[in-house]
Amino acid sequence: MGDILKEIVEKLPKKSVSEATYEAANIVLYTKDKDFFLDNKGKIRELVKEFKKRIELRPDPSMCLTKEEAEIQLKKIIPKEAGMKNLIFDPPRSVVIIHADKPGLIIGKGGDVLKNIKEKTMWVPIVKRMPPIRSKIIESVRSVLYENADYRKKFLAKTGHRVYDGWLRTKKHEWVRLTFLGAGRQVGRSCLFLQTPESRIIMDCGIDPGQDDGPESYPFLDAPEFNISEIDAVILSHSHLDHSGLVPYLYKYGYRGPVYCTAPTRDVSALLQLDMIKIQRGEGKDPIYTSEDVKNFVLHCITVPWDTVTDLTPDIRLTFYNSGHILGSSVTHLNIGNGLHNLVYTADMKYGKTNVLAPTHSQFPRAETVIIEATYGGRTNVMAEKDANDMTAKIIKDTFDRGGKVLMPVLGSGRAQEVMIIVERLMSEGKIPTVPVYIDGMLWDISAIHTAYPEFLNREIRDRIFHKENNPFLSEIFKRVGSNKERKEVIMNDEACLILATSGMLTGGPSVEYLKGLAEGKKNSLVFSCYQPKGSLGHRIREGDKEISFRENSKMQVLKIHMEVHKIEITNHSDRRQLMNYIKRCKPQPRKVIVQHGEVSRCLDLASSIHKQYRIETIVPKNLEAIRLR
Repeated sequence: MGDILKEIVEKLPKKSVSEATYEAANIVLYTKDKDFFLDNKGKIRELVKEFKKRIELRPDPSMCLTKEEAEIQLKKIIPKEAGMKNLIFDPPRSVVIIHADKPGLIIGKGGDVLKNIKEKTMWVPIVKRMPPIRSKIIESVRSVLYENADYRKKFLAKTGHRVYDGWLRTKKHEWVRLTFLGAGRQVGRSCLFLQTPESRIIMDCGIDPGQDDGPESYPFLDAPEFNISEIDAVILSHSHLDHSGLVPYLYKYGYRGPVYCTAPTRDVSALLQLDMIKIQRGEGKDPIYTSEDVKNFVLHCITVPWDTVTDLTPDIRLTFYNSGHILGSSVTHLNIGNGLHNLVYTADMKYGKTNVLAPTHSQFPRAETVIIEATYGGRTNVMAEKDANDMTAKIIKDTFDRGGKVLMPVLGSGRAQEVMIIVERLMSEGKIPTVPVYIDGMLWDISAIHTAYPEFLNREIRDRIFHKENNPFLSEIFKRVGSNKERKEVIMNDEACLILATSGMLTGGPSVEYLKGLAEGKKNSLVFSCYQPKGSLGHRIREGDKEISFRENSKMQVLKIHMEVHKIEITNHSDRRQLMNYIKRCKPQPRKVIVQHGEVSRCLDLASSIHKQYRIETIVPKNLEAIRLR
């Protein structure tokens, strides 16, 4: 494919293209011919059909109005009812991003408003919905991308050359090998290393949140086959730190290649990574990377929507599908070697509809090998979700009736938003008293990100946001806690309330501060609703510890747990029944299933059941074990 740009240009009218370049796997043509830009008479569509690549035509940057002139024209063209909020110009790419409350009014009937914008400004308009809740992290991500627009253009072009300009390595035999650098027979530090004769791909790179700092917290990046200078790409399934927490570390040590993920995964990952730095500093530790490394992660992200095929290298194609776990979380499908092997990596998944998301995708063009999680893969890990929701309501109501406070330590993304939707519904239906629900830690920003990407939510929530203007995340019951002073006021006042705070495993963050203030109150309740890894404070309390020690002002303090402690077995992971059903209904049925991301007994139990019930080969790899897939 080394001459694909030349082939495309030769099929167009002479001198109609001033520059042909790559934006990762996409091909972008620039023209100085105004008439050709405004009406190419279907030529670009014909090229897309012939080459089966995404090809876009843009005006040469020299043709665009100045930013000031373009802004004047845009204000004249765009209806006031559209609620245009801000404009971001990307001059090297001739693109203007328009944020508005009602994007449909900017698109216009049959795209007539967009066409008018192109004619009057010679900029390519991209319209995005303005998030109903302001998110500083989204604004920061956008500023990183557009303040470094020249670098981004060069980086995307370089990434495209890797895809199209031929093979780097001599290929004598075809093979596919997968090495587990983390998550082998454990929950945490997910990191899979995929190799072919041509490509080196990392799938996830996380930490083990249940471990203190040390070798056991991080993937085995010192494995002999791992060489950071040879990595072609990183694939990020979702934003939880046990999958994303170590990606900036790669940039700290010189990686400058792409990270492929969905847009919500990029935004939430950056937020969680920055928060991890803050927590480590607050505990007197040296962070393992800096905010500059997180910035580099954002700068090198290439966001890919679900159900969209994109080339990573000459021999690997990627497609993301919904995994149903958290906002933007993805099942990764890799087509390797032009059909040589098809690999599905579910990462964390939920094969069942939740209050926020649709179930995991299970239909693929081909799938010889499936890598599946086993967080709740044990024979007894069957959850009655309706009963769990009813139990949640009962615990909250009973605590409120006795004038107590409910503390729910939650993961920043996933279960927290589930609880918000459940509580908002219960209060609106009058099933529990209407009291304040305090949102602390990163939850407010992450909930704001949910409202910025409604296309990743299930249909009911989308409809509430889009059509009924009844956004559940904007309910008046939700109160943001933005400072330590406000946190102390919530603890000290006498009102009944629900507190949702990170971290979900009580390994740091505001949830620990609330625990210190509420633990000795017998009226209060502590509710665990997410996985508690062994070694974490949450696991110790859930298993019955009634006294905990912690350091306060350089002195060790002992805290007695008098509040009621509850554990609710409901999660954004699939339970045992859902995991088995997923393999049963996966189309086509795989020849091999690799079980990982679970405690040893759960991985082995799930693998044994899949093999016995479906007669499929199963493997339960240990960390540092390599598996030849072809």
